[in-house]
Amino acid sequence: MLVADSQNLNADVWIELALAVVVTETLRLGPGVTNPLTRHPSVTAAAAATLQVESGGRVVLGFGRGDSALSQIGREPAHVAVFERALAEIQGYLRGDPVELENGFESSNAWIADSGQPKVPVTVAASGPHVIQAGARHAERIDFTVGAEEDRLRWAIATAREVDESVSLGAFVNVAVDDDRNAARDLVRGNTSILARFAAEGAPLDGLSEVTRDGIAELAADYDEARHGQSSAGAARRMSSDFIDRFAVCGPASEVADRLASLAGLGLDRLIVVPGSLDADPEAVGRSNERFAADVLPRLSAAQSVG
Repeated sequence: MLVADSQNLNADVWIELALAVVVTETLRLGPGVTNPLTRHPSVTAAAAATLQVESGGRVVLGFGRGDSALSQIGREPAHVAVFERALAEIQGYLRGDPVELENGFESSNAWIADSGQPKVPVTVAASGPHVIQAGARHAERIDFTVGAEEDRLRWAIATAREVDESVSLGAFVNVAVDDDRNAARDLVRGNTSILARFAAEGAPLDGLSEVTRDGIAELAADYDEARHGQSSAGAARRMSSDFIDRFAVCGPASEVADRLASLAGLGLDRLIVVPGSLDADPEAVGRSNERFAADVLPRLSAAQSVG
């Protein structure tokens, strides 16, 4: 379970995760994702390591350049160089190593090494080649935010593997289960717009269909940060059905299961399911999630067993 770190749109991520730790026993959890600018790397490392101790080793730290946490306070995502430096610093803190900061000061969170728990693995959320490569250099895991077109995911996987063959790979995928395709599309319309608008930032067009390319360009030109992630926002409403069907995975359970199985078969270790949008009907999202649990997960498990 990943909890969004977006202080103007959500409750505090670390408090929410601490509450989740108390009522779960085996679930892995963490921020999905935090960034290097709203919190210093030493602060993020301390929070993640504390949660690792309290959970008995169930934490994964999602880290990216920053999205709504920054746009909602009028700031841009971290430059790739700033992000990569912060990523290396966080890894040093999480190992309990001395970390030389940009100002030349040597710092450490030495208590983390003595916590008695395994190091918190870091997952980089990445869409462009430079962030993918930085993740492969410094992180244990990369989770792509490039959509659900197979050719695009193949490009992302190849980009990571060129740097490190062993890095664990996953992908964020917008998912809704409903026999009514229009209803399914509307459930993820807002969340699809979040991932899609920056899916081509700084990246070549490898693997993107013309429909997806055009849809991403329109979103990037017309995205309203004040209505971030809302299905009712103008840019989200104007996304075509064909675009949503390509970028997201939505529709009847059997089709959702088949498509997710195909994505996993590309060489991904995990899929991060992103359900209903911020302004979606909670009851409809709940029904979709129940259908996913009851009708999609068993099919995926059966397909994995056969494979």
